[in-house]
Amino acid sequence: MDTLPLHDLDYGTPVSLNTDTVTLTIDGFSVSVPKGTSVMRAAVEAGTQIPKLCATDSLEPFGSCRLCLVEIDGRRGYPASCTTPAEAGMVVRTQSPKLAQLRRGVMELYISDHPLDCLTCASNGDCELQTMAGTVGLRDVRYGFDGANHLQAQKDSSNPYFTYDPSKCIVCNRCVRACEEVQGTFALTIAGRGFQSRVAAGESQSFMESECVSCGACVNACPTATLVEKSVIKEGQPDHSILTTCAYCGVGCTFKADMKGQQVVRMTPWKEGRANEGHACIKGRFAWGYATHKDRRLSPMIRDKISDPWRTVSWDEAIGYAASRLRQIQDKYGVDSIGGITSSRCTNEETYLVQKLVRAAFHNNNVDTCARVCHSPTGYGLGQTYGTSAGTQTFKSVDKAEVILVMGANPTDAHPVFGSRLKKRLRQGARLIIIDPRVIDLVDSTHIKADYHLQLRPGTNVAMLTALAHVIVTEGLVNEEFIRERCDIAAFEVWRDFVRQPENSPEVLQAQTGVSAEQVRGAARLYATGGNAAIYYGLGVTEHAQGSTAVIGIANLAMATGNIGREGVGVNPLRGQNNVQGSCDMGSFPHEFPGYRHVSDNVTRESFERDWGVGLRADPGLRIPNMFDAALDGSFKGLYCEGEDIVQSDPNTHH
Repeated sequence: MDTLPLHDLDYGTPVSLNTDTVTLTIDGFSVSVPKGTSVMRAAVEAGTQIPKLCATDSLEPFGSCRLCLVEIDGRRGYPASCTTPAEAGMVVRTQSPKLAQLRRGVMELYISDHPLDCLTCASNGDCELQTMAGTVGLRDVRYGFDGANHLQAQKDSSNPYFTYDPSKCIVCNRCVRACEEVQGTFALTIAGRGFQSRVAAGESQSFMESECVSCGACVNACPTATLVEKSVIKEGQPDHSILTTCAYCGVGCTFKADMKGQQVVRMTPWKEGRANEGHACIKGRFAWGYATHKDRRLSPMIRDKISDPWRTVSWDEAIGYAASRLRQIQDKYGVDSIGGITSSRCTNEETYLVQKLVRAAFHNNNVDTCARVCHSPTGYGLGQTYGTSAGTQTFKSVDKAEVILVMGANPTDAHPVFGSRLKKRLRQGARLIIIDPRVIDLVDSTHIKADYHLQLRPGTNVAMLTALAHVIVTEGLVNEEFIRERCDIAAFEVWRDFVRQPENSPEVLQAQTGVSAEQVRGAARLYATGGNAAIYYGLGVTEHAQGSTAVIGIANLAMATGNIGREGVGVNPLRGQNNVQGSCDMGSFPHEFPGYRHVSDNVTRESFERDWGVGLRADPGLRIPNMFDAALDGSFKGLYCEGEDIVQSDPNTHH
């Protein structure tokens, strides 16, 4: 169990990726940072926290709160450290009598229009405004509270997960910027001017009436109790955090479960999470009610038959009972009468142990996972072309893509956190090709419009990929240097000769695909010549009779154009669950050991027999549909199911 501090270190501004460095002096200490780093971040690197309110390292610097003022030798005035780039030889002071006076004056203005209910406020102890007031040494507010203020502003509790209290808003813009920069929904704005400025959802609507998608980015960014989780209002502040992984979709976001004892108070996206980097969607952020639901079972239960009531027992009794009953079934009906199903929502270690249980203890290979349906085409297709079953990039790689091709996937709905990241890159200027029968959100939405939407007929994925390949080959768009250096020339020539045949042209295949040749040619040219080009595909490609062939076609497009082997390119499957890759790598298939090694291979099998100390079967076991067919004919009698809802995940629920 990984226990973390409640609050991560905030550097104030994003990291600079520049490889050049500059050296400056801050409060007498020399510090070297990447060129483009803000003075604020450089100070944190040097061990000094400059007071701030509008700055946070997940958002671009804004410079509105005026609390982070510093003194720089040779410069007039007091520049904001968040918007001032560090320069070589710069001498910075973060503390002086004048700076202290200015900061207290700024803080005094904030507090003069802010409720002084700190002791009963939901954010008491977790409020940056409260902390900064103490940091700058504010002890008095000279202006009083008799003039115009916002203390009676109406609270908005329409959202089921958080409240918006405008009386506590300091108009730092962090929530608005988070909605724009991180989530990309643009549901928030600043309404009014001057003293009347306040955060507004939509067209001054309630949050629930607006376009807000309840991702929680605004709540995460808010430095006060203006936006705060209802769970925190009800339960109080957490006292520690435990690291966990969201299992709702294929992104696999890392969260901090903020706890009070053993009670979950809120789920906070972890800024160091490789998949989400501090962002979340509505499900991961707020849909954790199952953790405390009254129907959740916290102790093992057993029963002799389904007509009996459940009995709560100890773990030892439950494990012994299950092992005994499974062995009895095998003794009566044969060694193949039981099996196991693993889950793509569990860890590698858990999944590995289940398939080992089946092979070493059950003495058969009746183990399967729902991920086989969606992953097998990727496993086979990429295994044939690249020698590995995994996608080629991390989610972060999209930040360097210049052309993005999305096929058979709907990232904004099915993989929302990655969808937000993808949209951010598109707003920065990346081009977009959509191949999908559906008009998904990415085709045309706020600040996003696809360059090409190839709205093909269902069932024509391979024809479409072949037509794209035909254009790339016949129009001389192949990256010949990449092919010579990195590819199998003989295999390439066979592929090239096939796809350039006249019957594979867009003009001929448009009768099948339903997409005009002009559109297909334009998309192919853009993919081949637009710079770093990345392909993202989903279950619309893999859960299909042509799945493996389509994945091979996608991989070939990437190789033919040299779009493989560096950041911003590649072939990227978007999975259905958070550990599809791991569950398959760990040997959840009835015909393959961990590492995709076939059970019939003598060398492989003997190596596992030595490690596990038991003889293993060489014949493939039952797949999930076969298990249920066998159950109906009476030969399959027992199932060990790990973290899997087979009625929800598999077809034919009335099987």
